[in-house]
Amino acid sequence: MVQILLGILGVMGIWYLVVFAKDYKEFKTNNTAEDEGSTVAHAGIGLGVNFFDTLGIGGFAPMTALFKQFNLVHDRILPGTLNTAMTIPVMAEAFIFIKKVEVEPITLISMLVAATLGAILGAGFVAKLDEKKVQLYMGSALIVVVLIMVAQQLGLIQGGGDAVGLSGIKLVIAVVGNFILGALMTLGIGLYAPCMALVYALGLSPLVAFPVMMGSCAYLMPAASVKFIKAGAYNRKATLMNIIFGVIGVVIAAYLVTGLSIAMLTKVVIAVVLYTAIKLLKDSKKGTPATV
Repeated sequence: MVQILLGILGVMGIWYLVVFAKDYKEFKTNNTAEDEGSTVAHAGIGLGVNFFDTLGIGGFAPMTALFKQFNLVHDRILPGTLNTAMTIPVMAEAFIFIKKVEVEPITLISMLVAATLGAILGAGFVAKLDEKKVQLYMGSALIVVVLIMVAQQLGLIQGGGDAVGLSGIKLVIAVVGNFILGALMTLGIGLYAPCMALVYALGLSPLVAFPVMMGSCAYLMPAASVKFIKAGAYNRKATLMNIIFGVIGVVIAAYLVTGLSIAMLTKVVIAVVLYTAIKLLKDSKKGTPATV
């Protein structure tokens, strides 16, 4: 089943690259003088942002900040660029972690499908929600999770785990939870940190969160990115540099993560979840999307 999962992902990746390569070639032929920003800057951003994305920090928010800080991408095509630039690096993350991390197939596949369906089917419902309230509630919930995780690390309460699969009511909770997280992605609330918290709360190994959250996003991004490419609503140089240097950043970070002990990895998860919680709470006051 896992091989089939990776096979489908591989086909989607090839499809995306063929569409991008054709558009890139046509664009360069007809727009030789088009300014799409510094090649070196795009390469550096691709390497750095995707390194930290692989650690679970998320990529959209820091990439947006860097693009705007250095005037590399026009605001009009920023959403498209974020998607097209990170599609291949995120797919690389999924391939590496799904292959290297032991996860019970039923747990992995059911959570991936749930997140994908959540993003597709939940979009209409989520679009009607009050974004500020969702950010406030999600941020508050993650703060509680962080406090519980810290208490467990200090030995004050029992919890955590090293399981690689779920069954029964825990599997149901995982599927429903990931469906909701997939739906919330349409609000710009990232799946990475909440998925880490969900996995940890259910007693799975913290490492299990990585193939689940990265696989979920990898399945969502190619189709969306192809739409942006066909509309010409993206920065081609940023996308190309991310495909090349972003994957390098992913490989470096992925082998760092899988080499960490569970105790150290748990500390990384706590830091990522806390960072995301604080950002969500700040965004709930500003009313800006939390794209991490």
